[in-house]
Amino acid sequence: MGYAAARGGLTAIKNAERLVRHLRDHDPSDPVGTAQVTGRLRLLVDKVMGEAGMWDPDLAARALLQAEGDHIEATHLLRAYRSTLPRVAVALPVHADDMRLLRRIVPAFREPGGPQVLGRSTDYSARMLLADAHAARDGTAPLLTSVMGKNGTTTRLTATLRRLDLLVDRRRTDDPEPVDVTSAPPRPPAPRSARLSAMARAETGSLINQWYRNILGPDGYLHEVTLGEVRHGELPVTLRHPHTGNPVTIGHYRATEVEAVEDLDGAGEDRERFDVGFGMCLGHNERKAIAMANLDIACHRDGGATTLEQSILMTTDGLDSAGFLEHLKLPHYVTFRSMIDRKFAVREARLRATGSGTQ
Repeated sequence: MGYAAARGGLTAIKNAERLVRHLRDHDPSDPVGTAQVTGRLRLLVDKVMGEAGMWDPDLAARALLQAEGDHIEATHLLRAYRSTLPRVAVALPVHADDMRLLRRIVPAFREPGGPQVLGRSTDYSARMLLADAHAARDGTAPLLTSVMGKNGTTTRLTATLRRLDLLVDRRRTDDPEPVDVTSAPPRPPAPRSARLSAMARAETGSLINQWYRNILGPDGYLHEVTLGEVRHGELPVTLRHPHTGNPVTIGHYRATEVEAVEDLDGAGEDRERFDVGFGMCLGHNERKAIAMANLDIACHRDGGATTLEQSILMTTDGLDSAGFLEHLKLPHYVTFRSMIDRKFAVREARLRATGSGTQ
């Protein structure tokens, strides 16, 4: 929709876009390349890829540069580009235990099965803004390696809880096809795969807001929340070879996975055991994965009694909410004129009623 009443019409719109490009691309400071964005703004790039549902760091960096750092606009650009790509194949399912761990913490146990790997994190340092980021360099670079336990995997906390018979077993024996939320928007009641997929592409801040509203009780006290594991690492992309039929790994992508342990204390729940929620998203985005895991188990415990699932499915997508908000900037002459006409009509009706001596 164009600003038909604006002087210049389509020409004005094109000039506005040219002004954006000119001020962005002719900035007198040093130009920023995609390699700088992916290297220095890694978490922002990961957030854009996660919300776009597409793994391509270079394209995400280009989208951020084009959007002048607006991560919602960058996500929009990346989703729009993704919609133009043909689906040439479907990757084979991979197990989360196949992750090459770059970071693994278990807040619930001091000495869990397998190592605690802090990895790349500033969670344990003071938040101080440095005058020069380069001043923080100490001249050494810690070795960044992936870790595995025996037999190629690291024992999970959930395995320990199952061995102690402290965990409700909700694992399914069937393997239903996951819902493709990119082809049709999910609506409640939705399968678990649809909820998890929608949360994986949700805007991080919106999802955290839903999580916070859920754990904050009406009495003002927080519900008990415990994280079983937080993992970040690399997972393989595996396809079946079109000629041999054998699985072939064509690359890797980074993902964040969280298992949240929740105490069962409600009516009709097994109070001798815990339950577990799961969250996984593209890139390194622990806030989103933590919120996902807690909301996953919250939806199961809620069972459709409230509007929690509806809120998650229909209000957390950043493009949906931002798009609806920003469309208000487009012309609304006709609708607003009709509102004015209704006000005049109500006023005239009231005057006629007053003049005739009726209320």
